[in-house]
Amino acid sequence: MIASLGMYDRAETSAANDRFWALIRDNLRDAGESAPDALTRGADAYWTAWQSPELSFSQTCGFPYRARLHGQVTLIGAADYGVEGCPAGHYASVYVTRRDDARDLMQFDGALLAYNEGLSQSGWAAPQNHAAELGIGFRIGAASGGHAQSARAVAEGDAEIAALDAVTWRLLQRHEPMAAALREVGRTPPTPALPYITAAGRDGALYFAAVKAAIADLPPPDRETLCLKGIVALTRSDYLAVPTPPTPAEVALRK
Repeated sequence: MIASLGMYDRAETSAANDRFWALIRDNLRDAGESAPDALTRGADAYWTAWQSPELSFSQTCGFPYRARLHGQVTLIGAADYGVEGCPAGHYASVYVTRRDDARDLMQFDGALLAYNEGLSQSGWAAPQNHAAELGIGFRIGAASGGHAQSARAVAEGDAEIAALDAVTWRLLQRHEPMAAALREVGRTPPTPALPYITAAGRDGALYFAAVKAAIADLPPPDRETLCLKGIVALTRSDYLAVPTPPTPAEVALRK
């Protein structure tokens, strides 16, 4: 069995994530489900976990879910992080630029975008879809490998703008001094937040109940550390309805 919570796991949140998982694990075992003692971390916490038939519990991104995983896993529900301006169980991307850059969002047409990876909803899909709606576009370089790296590229002048997961942005503001060099210049429309998943064939309602009870029992300081408010019962259709933009390679070919 394997369980992971890698999407918002960092040094400052890892202990709270461990306690969160312990509550979920014990709830699952009380309901007759097998669950591993501890979370898997590192590279195996992502695609290896998400695609494993031994997956007990994890959290993925909305884009990987709709692009590759929705037919291979059971959707449990969406985490609710209380993101400003978003319905429960939804989030948005925050556009950031350098604090000394006075342009508004529309003036970033043709600007160099730092993005984490091409299968990221918040770092790639959301800003591409939103920019198309606004009638603007971004130049792109190489993938940065993570939201923090995208933010740092902007802070250090290696890119002009980045789109960051709103929850990650909140954590960066709390824990990364370089965030003080950045300012928010806009947000994308809301989309469903990062989904909790388990292996195909498992009882999603049972897992939903286990997670809901765990969040209720999580000490308030841990909920604050994880920015976690609750869990919302979104459907596969909610995720599949989100538009899929061209890939980075396809966008690059247009230039």
